[in-house]
Amino acid sequence: MISKQVSLLNSTSWIVGGLAEFFAQPESIEELQSAIQWAEKNKHLITILGGGTNVLISDDGVAGLVISTRKLRGHHIIEEGKAFKFEALAGTPKSMLLKLFLSRKLAPALFMAGLPGDVGGGVAMNAGVGEQLTPREFVEIVDWIEVLRDGKIHRFAKADLQWSYRYCEGWQPGVITKVGFSWVMEPINDLNQAVKAANVARLQKQPLELPSCGSVFMNPPGLKSGALIEECGLKGFTVGGAQVSTKHANFIVNIGSATAMDIHAVIQHVQKTVMSKKNVSLRTEVVYLGTWSSS
Repeated sequence: MISKQVSLLNSTSWIVGGLAEFFAQPESIEELQSAIQWAEKNKHLITILGGGTNVLISDDGVAGLVISTRKLRGHHIIEEGKAFKFEALAGTPKSMLLKLFLSRKLAPALFMAGLPGDVGGGVAMNAGVGEQLTPREFVEIVDWIEVLRDGKIHRFAKADLQWSYRYCEGWQPGVITKVGFSWVMEPINDLNQAVKAANVARLQKQPLELPSCGSVFMNPPGLKSGALIEECGLKGFTVGGAQVSTKHANFIVNIGSATAMDIHAVIQHVQKTVMSKKNVSLRTEVVYLGTWSSS
């Protein structure tokens, strides 16, 4: 079903952004295909919106059709022998992957405990954590992905794709629809306690009580963005309702009625300040959606 002039506020973890000119939230791959066909027939731009983390949607909204994959979810267990193998639709929350791995006491549960968003976004940005864990990035647990392109489903093995820090390419253009995962069946007896401890540590270090997108900036080689920002005295820097977190400097939080432009202004100020004081260029993990000025 295609809706008109739909607010995207509640479709993002920052709770900011304007209206989608047209909006669809398919619950199956067939519905996804129909929405794309409708947009192509009517010559509308198509924007894919996953779990809503790591995106900043313009206050002016998004022209064309926004397709949210939040309801494109579900999983199927393939094998539980020497390896645990399963597949999940792109909109499946990473929290479901955490439950699946944790129920079998497998190592991927530990890094999954710190990841927001969904499966499709996890692949697209090769989601991971900064801690020295095994595994620590999506590339280590993915076997294959399926992509809807030109009305057909194409499967790519992990080796067919180019994986890098916070990015995966080789599958574009198209829409990720399903992902196959696996991990060797080697249970860790004290994994439940380790995951609980990791969650407690993250609650203490990260501002999970406020709307954010998770980490805003990629870590430069050999450095930590959060440490650089804190060393520049930027914790607590605020524009409107957007603030550099006082708990973790690589988070920008919505402290109340922030706009996308507030967040954008904070991002720009942080980048300029860190470049001026540290001579380090900070790149964002954030994807900008909608119409933005060149400022």
